[in-house]
Amino acid sequence: MARTAAPAAWARAFLLALTALVMLSATQAATAQPKGAPGSFAPLVDRLAPAVVNISSEGFVERPRRRIFPEGSPFEEFFNRDGDDEEPEERRVRSLGSGFIIDAKGYIVTNNHVVREADEIRVTTVGGDEYEAEIVGRDADTDLALLKIEADVDLPHVNWGDSDAARVGDWVLAIGNPFGLGGTVTSGIVSAKGRDQIAGGGRNVGEYFQTDAPINRGNSGGPLFDLDGNVIGVNTAIFSPSGGSVGIGFAITSNFAKRVVDSLRESGKFRRGYIGVRIENVIGDMAEALGVDEGALIAEVTKGSPADKAGLRHGDVVTRFAGRDVDSSSELAQVAALTPVGETVEVQYVRQGKTRTTRITLAEFPDDLANAAVAGHGMGGDDDGSSAQEMLGMDLSAVSDELRERMDLDRDLKGVVVMDLTRRSEAWRIGVRPGDVILEVNQSPVSKPEDLADRIAEAREDGRSAVLLYLYRPNGDSFFHRPLALENGDGEEG
Repeated sequence: MARTAAPAAWARAFLLALTALVMLSATQAATAQPKGAPGSFAPLVDRLAPAVVNISSEGFVERPRRRIFPEGSPFEEFFNRDGDDEEPEERRVRSLGSGFIIDAKGYIVTNNHVVREADEIRVTTVGGDEYEAEIVGRDADTDLALLKIEADVDLPHVNWGDSDAARVGDWVLAIGNPFGLGGTVTSGIVSAKGRDQIAGGGRNVGEYFQTDAPINRGNSGGPLFDLDGNVIGVNTAIFSPSGGSVGIGFAITSNFAKRVVDSLRESGKFRRGYIGVRIENVIGDMAEALGVDEGALIAEVTKGSPADKAGLRHGDVVTRFAGRDVDSSSELAQVAALTPVGETVEVQYVRQGKTRTTRITLAEFPDDLANAAVAGHGMGGDDDGSSAQEMLGMDLSAVSDELRERMDLDRDLKGVVVMDLTRRSEAWRIGVRPGDVILEVNQSPVSKPEDLADRIAEAREDGRSAVLLYLYRPNGDSFFHRPLALENGDGEEG
């Protein structure tokens, strides 16, 4: 009997070991699931969907009438009679989008581009109820709009979340109206944070999440939720070569959107903070020339602006604004835009290698502010009798009276004129053009080519591989910075 007991004991031990292995595998499989991933989004959708609405808008716009045949064509007199080609044509435009209710009284957030040309706006809830909506306020720069509907009952609504608390990799849920299908739910993660200028051009201002939650046409203005059911983004745009979702969508962050929406609700427009500077990023050779790692470089200060009154000037690098670190020009633009008009904040900046601080009181961004165009200004190779010198591929001259008159320069402007330059030069590569006037090198004024040579020599002695040029372009009436990498030896090209 003793001999039969041993195999039984081994069998029991084997079964126990097998059970433990199965349990361990199950535990490992469970821990392999993404942290926080729900078994189903259904309970969350049931709670949130009633506050998400479909938005349809219609309006008329005037657009130039298209010519059937080009001007001068022998068929023009038959098809473009009586100046019809010059008369604007009125066309009906329709738009479909999404939105979400933010309080029981019927205030709805959406994108400006969903309603910008609308004469009539209709809102449809998930239950099929339809309402006419009025625009409370909208802002083109941030692409946000606030609508209002009137209902006899308190409406279901959602709450803003803290977009700063969201992390890359967190689960998100998008609910919207893609292609007019209504009530569509998609999920994904926060793919990236801190995206900016995704719309390109103009004075577009905003801060965006990037997400792989499928977003398509018609999702614009809809909410991006976290797993607590709070709105952490407003779905706004996609990157797509085909027009459909490829997993790269963008949502305005809730912390930015909420400030804009609050302003729209209070005054009907976004009262954007204004300090009066034109700014550039500090990258590559520019950072080397300035001796800083990051920040927003001031290229121009508007006379009489808050920045001017605070003592800021071109060449200063803003590194901190209103208690927030500034890593780039877009970040400074966003922080300034969201700072309440009339508020005084502390600004930290670097000037000629030294860190300084000042206080600045924000004004309201002027509605009619326009950016000056930047265009080339050819000088040709004419000799005006002033002293000229070739340096780093550039033919340079001091500002003589003749040059001042020919270029229509201000009588007090001093600098070095770029008469011509070779297209293989480093200066051409960074955007310097004939007619540009070099005003400063490494934040030190220059008035003749020899001054520029001295500044370059000093930079080389300090072990720097680049200098920072501050230039004026008369044809565009603009000021800007460019980092100029230095060649080895005497600076001639090899």
